[in-house]
Amino acid sequence: MGKGDQRSKRGKIWRGTSGKTRPKKKKNKEANEDKSSQEE
Repeated sequence: MGKGDQRSKRGKIWRGTSGKTRPKKKKNKEANEDKSSQEE
């Protein structure tokens, strides 16, 4: 379990990949626009 491990968080960071252990952050731009249009 370390840098070479494909399933560990550290291994994902080291390889520069994402997956279940290290998911990609979603952009909140669309969600924020939906909320602002509903308030009006």
